[in-house]
Amino acid sequence: MFDKILIANRGEIACRVIDTARRLGVRTVAVHSDVDALARHVAMADEAVSLGGAAPSESYLKAEAIIAAAQSTGAQAIHPGYGFLSENPDFVEAVEAAGLTFIGPSAQAIRAMGLKDAAKRLMAEAGVPVVPGYHGADQEPGHLEVEAARIGYPVLIKAVAGGGGKGMRQVATPEMFLSALESAKAEALGAFGNDAVLIEKYISTPRHIEVQVFGDGTQAVHLFERDCSLQRRHQKVIEEAPAPGMTPEMRAAMGAAATRAAEAIGYAGAGTVEFIVDASDGLRPDGFWFMEMNTRLQVEHPVTEAITGIDLVEWQLRVAAGDPVPLAQQDLTLAGHAFEARIYAEDVPKGFLPATGTLTHVRFPDDARADTGVRAGDTISPWYDPMIAKLTVHGPTRAIALRKLEAALAQTQVAGSVTNIAFLRALAAHPEFAAGQVDTGLIDRDLPALSHMPAPCTRTKALACVYAAGLDAEVPPDQGFALWAPLDRDVVLRSGGDVVAARLHVTRPGSYCVCIGEATHDITKAGGTWRIDGAPVSAEAARHGATLSVFWGNTYTFDLPDPLDRSGAETGGAAAIEAPMPGVVKALFVRSGDAVARGDRLAILEAMKMEHTLTAGRDGIVAEVLVAAGAQVEAGAALVRLEDPEKVPA
Repeated sequence: MFDKILIANRGEIACRVIDTARRLGVRTVAVHSDVDALARHVAMADEAVSLGGAAPSESYLKAEAIIAAAQSTGAQAIHPGYGFLSENPDFVEAVEAAGLTFIGPSAQAIRAMGLKDAAKRLMAEAGVPVVPGYHGADQEPGHLEVEAARIGYPVLIKAVAGGGGKGMRQVATPEMFLSALESAKAEALGAFGNDAVLIEKYISTPRHIEVQVFGDGTQAVHLFERDCSLQRRHQKVIEEAPAPGMTPEMRAAMGAAATRAAEAIGYAGAGTVEFIVDASDGLRPDGFWFMEMNTRLQVEHPVTEAITGIDLVEWQLRVAAGDPVPLAQQDLTLAGHAFEARIYAEDVPKGFLPATGTLTHVRFPDDARADTGVRAGDTISPWYDPMIAKLTVHGPTRAIALRKLEAALAQTQVAGSVTNIAFLRALAAHPEFAAGQVDTGLIDRDLPALSHMPAPCTRTKALACVYAAGLDAEVPPDQGFALWAPLDRDVVLRSGGDVVAARLHVTRPGSYCVCIGEATHDITKAGGTWRIDGAPVSAEAARHGATLSVFWGNTYTFDLPDPLDRSGAETGGAAAIEAPMPGVVKALFVRSGDAVARGDRLAILEAMKMEHTLTAGRDGIVAEVLVAAGAQVEAGAALVRLEDPEKVPA
């Protein structure tokens, strides 16, 4: 076993690797960018080395600096985590050339699976079923159009490099093919520097089921499957293991195919073989096809650990140190069911727009596993993925595990940034999901209902008023009150665009009557428990500056206005299109004097590793374009100013 390893990553995966290394007595070295100098993974590690910069290209993607950090600190091996350099074969070769061990597969194995078209040809040769499609080198549009017709519509155009849904287009009819192809190629070129695509048959009722494999370079085993069908824009939202509806026959067939795939490339370490499954007629051994192989540890690996009792990071370290795969296939067993939900800082009603902010309060339930890279006081940076945590639960059955997931989400407390927790709770309670009827289109079919943010009821508002008045501390029963103290007070809060005006009356120490409009609620606190109208409630709150967050199943945020502040008064003038977050202006589509209609594209902002299209909120004339393409802008920066058409001189 190694004495010291360097972790070439950040956030929750770096913290995850450090946890296992500590348990095994292995010292750790963290690397960090300038903005991550005080991050949780840095605080957890035994040593830390600064890489400088803020953008990944200036820090976590600097291969030479990472290798130099490992050498200078005496680390013997580098764990890449996932993302960044984890699937970069050139980095693997550079690590090994420096006399260090790469904790992961060989450069040859990564290259074999790096391009989807070549990987599928290789898998077909190894006897792994692949989706009918075209994976050839001829990229001439006319030829690709002919191949699409041969496969049969609907088809899916996919970039051969990269992932995350970039360079991917679904095409329903021949008339749509060429325009979709042009769009997919342009996006793939911008994202990966490679505009080559492949074409596959589109599965109408698809499920995304993947198999966890582990190899030592000679032999491989599988650790059963995960279902990752709950996706939005090809991004996984909730994962589970095992897959609902899985039969022993199909599990055996998929597991055998996955291990053949791993052994065909001499795979060492943890990897995932992803399959697309036709769920139109249940799960059948002849109804799954290879999509791709992720040659690294996956974000969703905790659900596999939960059902197998195996620490996959420990296995990674042991195999990288020269051990064989620790268990044979017949010794691996599956127990119970597990779910993982990805908690992000994102504004769901605004199209899941990634958010920034300082986390003023963070708390996870004790009976769930929370993999996180943040603490209270940490800032969600615009430079990196806005994941706050992965919440994992395990139960003896799927139904019990799902109830535990919903309860764990209800007990999770995050303040200081908007999150997707309410969306995840709604998804966990979705009747089709609860019944195991999952496919990759479920979220999009019910997106309006799932993305609806719950509004606070008058009981929640009344409790918020007690907190806002500073009366949330429990009052000892023998404590009196001064006769000259006011027994009534007015409390004003804002919730979204609504003003909450309340009258709070102290009936006795620790007991309050709150009137909001025609609603009246009696609130008391005793034994650490709130009672509202006599019923006990599990609610807490956290105040951060002029904002109050009430945690009661969902998170409800209230603003505490300063009655002397008049800075928020509305001003006249033309409408300005503002940057919703810090980012880079990738493209501008208008010039001064252009007429635009509501919904027209004005600009593209790149932030949080995603592109966001900014559109006109109303009809108008472009009065000014206030930025240039390529400019770095802060949140709230005005990009385009509109005038009403009738206000523009003829």
